[in-house]
Amino acid sequence: MTKTNSRDKRRLLVRQARLDDVPRLVELTALVYTPEWGHSAEMLRGQQAHFPEGQFVAEYDGEIVGYCATFRIDEGTALKPHTWTEITGGGFGSRHDPEGDWLYGMEVVVHPQMRGMRIGQRLYTARKKLCTDLKLRGIVFGGRIPGLSKAIKRFSSAENYVQAVIEGRRRDPTLSFQLRNGFEVLGLLHNYEPGDHQSLGYATHMVWRNPALHDQPDVPHASGGLPMPSTVRVATVQYQQRRIRSFEEFAQQVEYFTDIAADYDADFVTFPELITLQLLSIENEELSPNDTIRRLSEWTPQVRELFGNLAVRYNINIIGGSHPTRMDDGDIHNVCYICLRDGTMHEQEKLHPTPSERNVWGITGGDTTSMIQTDCGPIGVMICYDSEFPEVARHLIDQGALMLFVPFCTDVREGYLRVRYCCQARAIENQCYVIMSGNVGNLPGVHNFDIQYGQSCILTPCDFPFARDGVATDSTPNIETVLFADLSLDNLARARNSGTVTNLKDRRFDLYETRWRRRGLPDMTHD
Repeated sequence: MTKTNSRDKRRLLVRQARLDDVPRLVELTALVYTPEWGHSAEMLRGQQAHFPEGQFVAEYDGEIVGYCATFRIDEGTALKPHTWTEITGGGFGSRHDPEGDWLYGMEVVVHPQMRGMRIGQRLYTARKKLCTDLKLRGIVFGGRIPGLSKAIKRFSSAENYVQAVIEGRRRDPTLSFQLRNGFEVLGLLHNYEPGDHQSLGYATHMVWRNPALHDQPDVPHASGGLPMPSTVRVATVQYQQRRIRSFEEFAQQVEYFTDIAADYDADFVTFPELITLQLLSIENEELSPNDTIRRLSEWTPQVRELFGNLAVRYNINIIGGSHPTRMDDGDIHNVCYICLRDGTMHEQEKLHPTPSERNVWGITGGDTTSMIQTDCGPIGVMICYDSEFPEVARHLIDQGALMLFVPFCTDVREGYLRVRYCCQARAIENQCYVIMSGNVGNLPGVHNFDIQYGQSCILTPCDFPFARDGVATDSTPNIETVLFADLSLDNLARARNSGTVTNLKDRRFDLYETRWRRRGLPDMTHD
């Protein structure tokens, strides 16, 4: 077996520029731009003096083969029309603002003989890392469009040419590269660099937004205007239905799992749909299915009080599964009580009762679904069958939800998989987390609640920052257990802003939209 001497390996690295690099950088920029338009030694020293951490060189086998220059600038200056000379202070970087919230890219050059080795990409990556390390809003610059001069007759204007490149109908050696690297075009800068004859003096006004910032696009803050945590710990209970003798026994079981979740410092704990059907085993009476549900709704005050008190006592946000509740008009709705640890309580009714729930139990669907603001960011709840209707999830996501909780109750594997597959789709298409919690075990003698099949899980989008298969964690089917997962809101923001796919950004609002009717409003139709 032979060993390779490290001295025989050519080494490529990107590092911060130094003053002793200046003579070689003068040569490099002269080679790329001609001696007349290359950077002088004075300009290069000025760039390093103003913002030394923002200047990078690419070095290959000891030779400098690339250079990247940046400085910080305020948003108002960066995003309004400008020329290269104006904004860079004549190439010296003298407009550098130590408090500036944007990174301006004033220069990237690569040795002509080294193109094809992704030197430019490495320099752009160094820029992006600097931007994220400094927590700046993004990178902005004027980009060359060297293919314009040869194509101007065909496209008749610079605007048409740029649009053709954006749409993929034309390739530009510089602009196409920048688009592939996640930059977007804000517009055209006129007379940006009059000496750039290939670009006819134009430049594309380019921007890259820092994906680590939650408000790009807008991601709501936590309740009370507080910044959201970077990571949220969620727990989901795979709950075994068993016979009980009293409400106190039911309360002890719910408190047991709440205590466990709190001991593990969870921010949320989720219980399954129709968890309270267990209460029917107390009296163990033979009732008709309709009477069964109405009898169960009599426990509503105790159920609300139980979950509300536990949330405050154990300092945890509780998604209380669901409970059949009699409404003021006499209808029975399947309601999830969301009890926050600050003492507030929210209700989310199931919108879509299953055929069995409608026909056997007489359950009626609710009319609205609303995002709920918590101290860990905005959430939404979809009760079981609701997850199989993509409009529900999209409506919650449009309101700002980052996590969707799905209490479910399914009898056989086929029914479970309908819910599971739809929840995974919701996580992918909405770039959000979905937390499922289901029942296991059996309650003989309780109408329409004979057997249970459940496999609780916590689902993620399918992209590089997340779990390989889009499953943060899942359980062994039909075994009572508690699952935990730490969900990164930072990764979610990055995925929404600059993931491999950006579903929320790429929706075609020019082709379709989802509109929800507001129930109970007067008819606005005019005669």
